[in-house]
Order: sequence, then structure tokens, then C-alpha cells
Amino acid sequence: MRRKIAAGNWKMNGTTTALSELATLAGQIPANAPNVVICPPATLLIASAEACAGTGVSIGAQDCHMQASGAYTGDISASMVADTGAGYVIIGHSERRDAHAESDADVNAKAQQVWGAGLTAILCIGESGAVREAGTTLEVIAAQLAGSLPDAATGANCVIAYEPIWAIGTGKVPTLEQIVEVHDFIRAGLVTRFGAEIGNRFSLLYGGSVKPDNAATIFEAENVDGALVGGASLKASDFAPIIAALAAS
Repeated sequence: MRRKIAAGNWKMNGTTTALSELATLAGQIPANAPNVVICPPATLLIASAEACAGTGVSIGAQDCHMQASGAYTGDISASMVADTGAGYVIIGHSERRDAHAESDADVNAKAQQVWGAGLTAILCIGESGAVREAGTTLEVIAAQLAGSLPDAATGANCVIAYEPIWAIGTGKVPTLEQIVEVHDFIRAGLVTRFGAEIGNRFSLLYGGSVKPDNAATIFEAENVDGALVGGASLKASDFAPIIAALAAS
């Protein structure tokens, strides 16, 4: 069985006053809930982990460095993330790939650091609007998977999130057919690379303008095992219905 996962990426949003949303969210999670992960800013990792201890909410970081330690001012290592009590790390998000020029090789190195610290990686891939219009989405996805995903990946240590860049925060959502095409392609690639037993155990998340009103439709897809949610994860009132839709799928 693959894990159903509803992950929320708060990005550069939230101060200590936002911690109350975690308590509210924990109180609204249904008994049959999927795995719920909130990735707050680094400044809130410790407080969030403490606030969510014993609840159905896990905490993750939004990034980590590709080295275990060193002279990297302002960066955070995977072991530092683990020390906060978090259990997940997002790596390869398009905003990191773009604004910080992170390559597939960088993401690959980060994944290995994440696993070395005993954490689970949420590895992001996705195409730009130009790529989508050019009709080369699947080629780009294949290249990102090949370069970003280490050979030691398993469904236990890695979750893969497909986020079409043109849909992140824009309100634009791919058709269900487009989502299904990419997720089925990713699944087939994982099975080819790792074999059916391992390849079928990776949880595949969709991300990109997921809202309470479209989540249930997105979760109808066979190879969509959850969502990586941005803005709609900031408020429990928005994220809880998405979690409920996943639980019901």
C-alpha cells in the first residue's frame, strides 16, 4: 500500500502567531486521515514539531544544504533539520531550482543528505509553461527524474511531487487528463528503473493551485497519492477540506 500524503508548504510565510493554525488543523483531522505534513519556515521548525507532537501532523523543512556541514552561511543541513524534530524535507522545488539555480545534481546530493539524516525527501519535479506549450513535458520530467533521483530511492525514503511550474500560485490547474498523463508516466518510469515492487511504492503527489474545490477531482487519478499544497495550507479552514478529500479518495 502506498502512503496517502497531504503536505503543506508554507514557503516564506508565517511567524509564531501562525502556530495556532497547527493546533486547529490537528483538531480537524479525520480518523481515517492520510499522512499530514506541514513545512513551515525554518524559524518555526522546533516550535512546530513541539506543537504537533502526539498529533496526526508531521513537520518538514522547505530545504536543506547538499553538504553535511561547513562554511555555508545561512544554510541548514539535513542533520540540523532532524535535530528540530522534523521528519521531512522538500527538495528540488521549482522556486529553488529557478531563484537559486539548483541543478538536478544538486537535488540528487540533497536527497542523499536527507536520507543520511534519517528523514524523508519530498522531491519536486515539473515543467515550465514554455515546455508545456512546446509539447516536451514528458521529456523534461524524465530528465529531471533521472538526474535528481538517486539510485537508493525507495517509497520509504522518498516522495515525488509533480508540480507544473505554470500552475504554482497562478490559479491555473491542468486538466485531469494532463495530470493523469504525467503521473502515469512517472509511475511507469519508476517501475522501469526500480522494478515493480519498489516502483509501485513511491507516493506521487500533485502540486499546483490545489484548492478545496478541486482536490476531490484531482485525487480521482489512480497515481495521484496526495498533494503538495502552497497557499491553501496556510489556514486550517482551507487545508482541512483537502485532507478530508484525500482521506475519502
